[in-house]
Order: sequence, then structure tokens, then C-alpha cells
Amino acid sequence: MATAEVKYDETSDTLYVSFAPSEQATGVELSDHILLRINKAERRVIGLTIFEYSLLAQETEVGPRSVPLTGLAGLSGELRELVLDIARRPPVSHFLQLSAYTPSSAETIPIISLRSLPAAA
Repeated sequence: MATAEVKYDETSDTLYVSFAPSEQATGVELSDHILLRINKAERRVIGLTIFEYSLLAQETEVGPRSVPLTGLAGLSGELRELVLDIARRPPVSHFLQLSAYTPSSAETIPIISLRSLPAAA
């Protein structure tokens, strides 16, 4: 997979990350702020779109800002597992850090936070 192509649109405060520009993809809304584009058949990432990037990139007083992956709830179990698998490994893991919030022993809520942009970006 080629080096990531990273573009920031200041007007819309949107960060676009393409790993395979101009390739067909299925968009999966992870949250209101993050769209993951994947090739389901080949089980790989095509790109990421991060809306309100400057807000998500700001540290909070206690650390990185995390976003719950609310979009996973509407996915089939198979697609959910595929998306989580792709999010856990490079190149997505170079941009996003997957974690979880566990309000109880019976409930786990996947969350994600932005990593600092790689130096090449």
C-alpha cells in the first residue's frame, strides 16, 4: 500500500487521508466525526475522513479527546468485526487509536482518539 495522501480543508475543518486514491470503497460512519472507507472484499482500508478535525485534535485537560464509535451499533456483526480489525492495524492505527470505555463489566463501548499526524503528513 502506498504512502498515505493527507489533505486538510481549512474551510470545512476536514482532514482527508487516502491510502488508495480513486479506488472504489464502502463508507462506514464510525461516528458523526469519522468516516472510514474500506474495500470489504479485500478487507483493507481505502481512506479516512475526519470532520471537525481541529476540535478532535485538541487535547482535553485530562488527555486526548475520545469519540465513541456510535456508528458501529447499526452494523452487522461481521461488518463490525471487519471495521474494528481494520481500525486496530496499520495504516489506520497510525492515525487513530482504538480503545474502549467500560461503564460496567457487562458493557464495553469502543472509542477512538486521534494520534498526532505522522511526520510525512
